[in-house]
Amino acid sequence: MNTFFLEFRDPLFSVIIFFALIFVITFLSYWWGRYRRREDYRHLDKFLKQFRSAPTKDELKGLVFKGGLPQKSWLLLASSYSKNGDYEKSIEIYNELLNLPDYKNQKETMFLLGKTYFKAGFLERSKKIFLEILRKNPRTPQALENLLLVYEYMKDYKSALEVLDPLDELLQDISCDSLYLKSLALLNNTEITKDEKTQQLIKIYKESHQLSYMIFEYLFRENPKLAWENFDSSKSEKMIDLLWHVKKEDLDLEVIKQNSYLRDLYSARGDVELSIKSEIFEFDVLINLKEKANATLSFEYICDKCKQVAPFPFYRCTSCHSIDSVGVEYALAKDYHRDFSEENNSFQ
Repeated sequence: MNTFFLEFRDPLFSVIIFFALIFVITFLSYWWGRYRRREDYRHLDKFLKQFRSAPTKDELKGLVFKGGLPQKSWLLLASSYSKNGDYEKSIEIYNELLNLPDYKNQKETMFLLGKTYFKAGFLERSKKIFLEILRKNPRTPQALENLLLVYEYMKDYKSALEVLDPLDELLQDISCDSLYLKSLALLNNTEITKDEKTQQLIKIYKESHQLSYMIFEYLFRENPKLAWENFDSSKSEKMIDLLWHVKKEDLDLEVIKQNSYLRDLYSARGDVELSIKSEIFEFDVLINLKEKANATLSFEYICDKCKQVAPFPFYRCTSCHSIDSVGVEYALAKDYHRDFSEENNSFQ
């Protein structure tokens, strides 16, 4: 009978105990893990229930002060609200975080708050935030750059130009910003005549060869003859939409004849017959149609730096804030303006 029992000194007994312990530890670890996951899901679900409907300002204040969620998570939540266009909730979260006692990320949160005020259109509040950051931390180029944007949108070009001085001291490249702001100030100056503006803009372009779209848009609108006299044919593709919309009576045939791109462009539009075909597909189609169909070119605008697409031209990208980065994309489209004109004529 004793042969069926193992003594505790028997090596086989030790092996059995070893595997039994492994089994018990594995079993407990498995069920403990399941329990912890279930508790985590329950906690997460409880937290998300609070945001299925946006919390009120008082509720938000209570949630922040309770400290049930790490401060980094609140910052991520505020950023998410901002990206979805709910700037009000984003601003409330940043303000409540800044009201916390002994809050460590004051500078970073104030910077995010200033940017959110800017996106929401509260330019005066945004300006105050960035000025406060600079009062405590004068050598903060990011705050200076955003303050410059605020002044630009407020059309306070004098103050914007003053911001360039500390940026220059911080070894930031300000040449393009300086040129751009001076040109904007010139365009918005009501104390000088249009002729003076055009002459000064031409001088700026000849000295820098920058801001071609901004300068020639104004020139073609106010003085097409002067625009053609100073036209830079190397920028033709960049300004195709401006050239396409120049009135027929304002065209300079001598300039057009000297440039193959312009010959193709205005032959495609039907103003001249200087090209019978073109290497550019859209131009070639329009040249061959010869007004047999109501076709034209449609345009959209893309930033050469961040590739953000916009339906309207811009001087400074609204996404990455690059200057003179507008690129023009074009495609064939139906000429609805011509259809409308024909319909009007049919009723006369």
